[in-house]
Amino acid sequence: MKYDPFQAGPILVAIGANLPGPDGAPALETCRRAAAALDALPGLRLVALSRWHRTPPDPPSDQPWFVNAVARLEGATDPASLLAALHAIEAASGRARSVPNAARTLDLDLIAMGGLIRATPAPILPHPRAHLRPFVLIPLAEVAPDWIHPILGDIIARGAG
Repeated sequence: MKYDPFQAGPILVAIGANLPGPDGAPALETCRRAAAALDALPGLRLVALSRWHRTPPDPPSDQPWFVNAVARLEGATDPASLLAALHAIEAASGRARSVPNAARTLDLDLIAMGGLIRATPAPILPHPRAHLRPFVLIPLAEVAPDWIHPILGDIIARGAG
């Protein structure tokens, strides 16, 4: 199924990292490069990027703090292809998937594709835990303050802050 940007709304991608990249670049630089890579994806363009936020690990741990932001993209793609592209960007930045909630060089989460609801196959949309995470909600409110969560039926930015 192809995502229709004229009916579905913005594509929202959370960006985060708390470890240096494979070249030693700080997490913020890796995240900036990831935002540029999102803008270079075929058929998509980066139309807004939140400020960068420094946030503690969630759940709490002794890991380094994260750098987090949300990117708003426009264009046409299908969810599975976009998820594969996000995983490729992560891999190019040295992301190793080990245990859940491990420290990482880059984490790109597909939060939403407008109002698209999808339980299977991957990716699940909207992201099943985005509305519970301040490190997503606060930057999301900066780039899509009127985005309505298609399952909860509320403006997601109301949960920010």
